[in-house]
Amino acid sequence: MRANSTRLLVFAALLALGLLAGCTDSTPSRPAPTVPVVGVETGQLPRLRGDFFSASGECGFCHTALKDNAGKDVSIETAWRASIMANASRDPYYRASVRSEVLQKPEYGEAIQEKCAVCHLPMAFQTAILKGESPAFLPDTGYFNPAHPLYPLALDGVSCTLCHQIKGENFGTMESYSGGYRFETEPLPGQRPAYGRFAVDENMAAVMRNATGYQPVQSEHVTQSELCAVCHNLYTPYFTNQGKLSTDLFPEQTPHLEWLASEFSNTASCQTCHMPAAEGEAAIANTGSPKRSPLMQHTFIGGNRYMLELLAANPDALNTSATPEQLGQARLFTLQQLQQNTARLSGNARQEGDELIVEVQVEVLTGHKFPTSFPSRRAWLHLTVKDANGKTVFESGGWRADGSIVGNENDLDEHLFEPHYQTITQVDQVQIYEPIIGDPDGKVTTTLLRAQHYLKDNRLLPRGFDKTQVSPDIAVYGEAASDEDFIGGGDSVQYRVTTAGFTAPFKVEIELLYQSFGYRWAEKFRSQTDNPEALEFYRYTDKLPNAPSIISSLLLTASEP
Repeated sequence: MRANSTRLLVFAALLALGLLAGCTDSTPSRPAPTVPVVGVETGQLPRLRGDFFSASGECGFCHTALKDNAGKDVSIETAWRASIMANASRDPYYRASVRSEVLQKPEYGEAIQEKCAVCHLPMAFQTAILKGESPAFLPDTGYFNPAHPLYPLALDGVSCTLCHQIKGENFGTMESYSGGYRFETEPLPGQRPAYGRFAVDENMAAVMRNATGYQPVQSEHVTQSELCAVCHNLYTPYFTNQGKLSTDLFPEQTPHLEWLASEFSNTASCQTCHMPAAEGEAAIANTGSPKRSPLMQHTFIGGNRYMLELLAANPDALNTSATPEQLGQARLFTLQQLQQNTARLSGNARQEGDELIVEVQVEVLTGHKFPTSFPSRRAWLHLTVKDANGKTVFESGGWRADGSIVGNENDLDEHLFEPHYQTITQVDQVQIYEPIIGDPDGKVTTTLLRAQHYLKDNRLLPRGFDKTQVSPDIAVYGEAASDEDFIGGGDSVQYRVTTAGFTAPFKVEIELLYQSFGYRWAEKFRSQTDNPEALEFYRYTDKLPNAPSIISSLLLTASEP
């Protein structure tokens, strides 16, 4: 197991479970590299067989060209390479964020990078630690430098031989969270365990050992949500006003704990939603292995549509192993997830004299808070009222081309934020579902090294979540805590609009919008001219507008009194 060290922050990567089988003699012959392949080619999986981990190119040959009963391609390597998991270390926002935190506390530079690496580029990090090398990965001298021997493992993000080697020994404990996963730390050439949900017969196992150096081991622990929790319950210390590292921990993201507090913990795992099963049976390898069910597709569908678009637009610069077409397919899956399985709107509108009253209900479909995980994410209601002549009477929650929300206090002033509303009467009031972080002085911050508590957390709650009974780590903060209709399963908001001087009937259009990078988080590096990763990030984003995703929409016509 990795050595313990100062823990500061991580923009956590969702860990995977998966399925495995061996390769047979029909597998195309290929050399097995024992030294790094420097300069990994764009559009190709990295190749490297290390003492503790192998890159995805060592596994991909046997886990491609797979189809389910419907004839759909369910190839494991094809789906995975276009996922956010595969691109966890390529993510330019992640890299800019790490550099930003290091610049603020350079004396803790290695410790910061260590904490950020344990879940974003775990194979390179763990290899460096086990060999007594520096955990630094920023490209100055670290393993993001293409000349570094660990570059292929670093580039490979959250990959096959990380997830499939994690043991279930400490699952569900505080020790396991924040990157506290366990795996075999002895070299064991040719005998490293690779856990999967299906048993593999000895003949196939022998071929897999010969082809990859890994021994397939059947274990149900790979189907548990606690596998994801090792990086998706994340606690971080912060720096006090005296410049000391706190002993208290800040719950930076806790989707697994939120899921445990929901009714979904009895009916569906993380993998159920984020790794949807193939239709019917499917082989898990292209080498004559038997068909299995369920084959959990390695799509790892989340909500970061914007990052997938950014990766697809810059494949060569970011050295992606997926093609733009594959990333485009992942983007489509993400949009489907957001629009079909996340939330839906309902409501009614009625006219009472010169006042239009609109009741909006937001129903949550997720098994954890929405928005989820990293605190840059936000969702909000965009409501527009037009009269019979098409004139705009009222609009709350419009957005600008730069990704900011019209009327949002936080986008106008980094020191302020929008409260949670039960009733909205003004155009500069916007219902935004988001976390707002406070530093030790109670001031708004987006610096994780200073994140002490939540000033606001009115993210939508999953069904079964009782906000009066949960621990402080997953509690509701701000005005939503006392809002009686802000409950597990959704929220209700009332809009009261003065219509004097306009012509009835009135039409109301409502949208629930979502961004994976709120304006203040996206712009936080803009002044950091000494942050090369930030300059790179803005080279990409300045060409790609931060437009929100439409989660749900609703059109109403106001009824007469």
